[in-house]
Amino acid sequence: MRRARGFSLLEVLLATSLLAAALLLVFGVLRAAGATVARGETLSQHNEQMRSVSALLRARLHSTQGIVFGFDQQTGRSLRFVGDATSMRFVAELPDYFGRGGPYLQTFHIKKQSNAVVLEVGFQALSGGQVLPAAVPTEALLINAKAVQLEYRGLGENGQLTPWQAQWPFPEALPLQVRVRIQDKKEVWPQVLVTLPLAGNYVNAMQRTP
Repeated sequence: MRRARGFSLLEVLLATSLLAAALLLVFGVLRAAGATVARGETLSQHNEQMRSVSALLRARLHSTQGIVFGFDQQTGRSLRFVGDATSMRFVAELPDYFGRGGPYLQTFHIKKQSNAVVLEVGFQALSGGQVLPAAVPTEALLINAKAVQLEYRGLGENGQLTPWQAQWPFPEALPLQVRVRIQDKKEVWPQVLVTLPLAGNYVNAMQRTP
C-alpha cells in the first residue's frame, strides 16, 4: 500500500503566505472601519456642539427682558444692554437647567487663549436692582474657536435698519437685532441672528439722536 504524500516545503510556504495576506486584508478592513466610525463620532460631536451653542445663544438673547441692571458712572445713563466686539451683557431668565428662577444678568465674553478663541458665559442674580455675586461659575461654551464676532443694529431716524455695528452705542435701549458669527478650526457656522422681541417696548435712542 502506498503511503499518503505529505506537503512539500513550497506548498507550506505558499499556504502561509496566502494566510498572511488574508489576515492583512482583514485587519486593513477592520482598521478602515474603525477610522470611519471615529470620524463619524467626531463629526457628530462637532455638529452637536454647533447646535447646542447656537441654541443657547438664541434662547438667551430672545428672552432679553430690558431690565436696568446698572448705571453708567460717567453719563448716568441706565444700562439695559451693553454690547461690544468682545462681550455683551443683558438681563434674562436663568436657563431651566440651573433650577433657579428670577432675572439674571447674563454675560457673554470672548477672550483669546493661546492660539484659540474662547467664548464664556456667566450668570449673576439681580435683587433690588443690585447685581449679586455669581451664583454659578463662568462656563466655557467654546474653547477652541478660530473667531467669534458680536454685532448689533437698531432702527435709524428713517425707520430703517442701521448697518451692523461692533459696539452697541445706546445701552439704555435694546438693539433690535443681535448677530453672532462663529468660525471654528473646521468651518464657518451658520450665523446666529436674533430679533429681540422686547426691543420695541423701549424708546430706541437712535431715533432721538439729533
